[in-house]
Amino acid sequence: MDLDSGTEADPYGDPDAVAVARAALAANLPPLETDTVLARDKGRFRIRLYALLLGLDCVGVVAAFALANLLRFGLADQAAGVNNAALLLPLYLAVAINRNVYSSDLFNRWRHAAHRALTSLGGAVGAILFVAFYLRAGTHLSREVFTIGTALAALWIFALRYALHRFGPMLFAGDPFATLLVTDGVALEPGPHAVAVDAAALALNPDVADPHALDRVGRLLKRADRVVVACPEHRRAAWAAVLKGANIRGEIVTPELSGLGSLGASRFANAPTLIVSVGPLSLRHRALKRGLDLFLSIAALTVLAPLLALTALAVKLESSGPIFFVQPRLGRGNRLFPMYKFRSMRAELCDVAGAQSTARGDARVTRVGRIIRATSIDELPQLLNVLKGDMSIVGPRPHALGSLAGDKLFWEVDQRYWHRHATKPGITGLAQVRGFRGATHLTSDLTYRLQADLDYLNGWTLWRDISILLATARVVLHRNAY
Repeated sequence: MDLDSGTEADPYGDPDAVAVARAALAANLPPLETDTVLARDKGRFRIRLYALLLGLDCVGVVAAFALANLLRFGLADQAAGVNNAALLLPLYLAVAINRNVYSSDLFNRWRHAAHRALTSLGGAVGAILFVAFYLRAGTHLSREVFTIGTALAALWIFALRYALHRFGPMLFAGDPFATLLVTDGVALEPGPHAVAVDAAALALNPDVADPHALDRVGRLLKRADRVVVACPEHRRAAWAAVLKGANIRGEIVTPELSGLGSLGASRFANAPTLIVSVGPLSLRHRALKRGLDLFLSIAALTVLAPLLALTALAVKLESSGPIFFVQPRLGRGNRLFPMYKFRSMRAELCDVAGAQSTARGDARVTRVGRIIRATSIDELPQLLNVLKGDMSIVGPRPHALGSLAGDKLFWEVDQRYWHRHATKPGITGLAQVRGFRGATHLTSDLTYRLQADLDYLNGWTLWRDISILLATARVVLHRNAY
């Protein structure tokens, strides 16, 4: 049973339905070589640099106390310095990560980033001083080693930030952020570090009524950190709608803002822009969410392996056709991805577009299919999507392209529908635990779950994800599950 729409489509016999769909769509379109538009994924490089900086901070703190030991006792491995480093380092990292020390501020506000790192170190030092001296803790500490080591660690932390500021432009070929300028009928010079593409030349169309067109735009924007669109006024609303679901900072060039002091405005190549979107999660939050996804998906696949094997055998024995089916769904950035499910319908009766919702007593559903849909076992292969990075454990449910609310496609009901794709889709989500699942017979069925998805994006926390997971257990067996 699909936790959201209740539909099932199965492009059987094709191991990669999305690739086939894209190939058919692109037959009469110019090639879209996304890897050459932005040849380098600066986002991933920044993450590696953050991890390297965190590691160098750790090395520096340990080395600082080893040197303090050497200056005080003549030996680098004295217990005083070792104890000090063992106490200070985890506290510093906990405070620093919580204060978002390893973030983009390292590049655009390095002094602010250095100040935040040093105050994090100061907070860790204050905690140790309170416990060790005011509460008379028994841990063996040396005041001289602690003072010298802390001072050296602070100097190291500051020096690393300055070095990154000084030499960072060389690492990133001038700019740590990948900026893409899309010109759609309006000419604009891209500046020294941005990459410009012509929408007409690449057949880019922000058509919110065409998921394939949005997939093409989404694949182009995949490696960008900032997207600036220069287009005529009558096309701005369409581009704004697309950018809101792209999980990046998106801006529309608006020359008329020159005389206005609007909030949320920026500039690009000496032209004013209007900020219309930003990613809903910071780097730290994305790392926490991805860590939870990997931990839970690996653990679940390990524990549920016998159930998965028995289900696969039952599906195969009851009717001919593949055990799994692959269905194109809309994911993060409005990009299509192949979603996996156990097959619960007869192969010859499947609705490829997913336009026909599953009804109670639906003749297409097999006997095994009724059981695995009612218990949501058919959704378990999506744990593989989570491992691949296409999905998250918790997030807005991905929908089939032909899903209808009443007699309208989902995005025809409410243009905010595309905004929900600013984060990865999930196996479960806030809409599901609020009871909005099953077939969408009325437009209000879509409106309720869309509002829940937007609420989720606007108020994300790791604890909220955990609470949604716990609440999901109550709705696995649901009256709309058939």
